[in-house]
Amino acid sequence: MDPDTVLTLAHEQAIQYPSVEISYPFGHEYAVYKVRDKMFMMHFELRGAPSLNLKIDPLDSEVLRDAYDEITPGYHMNKLHWITVSGAGDENTAGNTLDAELLHDLVLESYCLVVAKMPKRDRPVDPATFGGRSDD
Repeated sequence: MDPDTVLTLAHEQAIQYPSVEISYPFGHEYAVYKVRDKMFMMHFELRGAPSLNLKIDPLDSEVLRDAYDEITPGYHMNKLHWITVSGAGDENTAGNTLDAELLHDLVLESYCLVVAKMPKRDRPVDPATFGGRSDD
């Protein structure tokens, strides 16, 4: 998936979630997506390529980075809890290629991980079930 498509799909998804706001605290080239003032996604340009950072479970991070060339440790973030997704993978790469379904899951997971850390009274959604997730 090309980087512009990654950003477009992630943006369209994220703005539909409850209590999401976009701010530009680091300048107009960095779009920070927050839920109740807590960042869960950031758009930026990395070495000329549109990219985004997403919060991730540390166990999932390592697996995803090994499987997808488009997923790397979080740029300027905690490398254990954040990943950078840049798109631009193609069918000639050794690993898998990022698709829209995986990107959807990554954005949803990032949002829900941040919401789950909030006090229950402040949560805009139940992170265990939001977006079709379940505790099963």
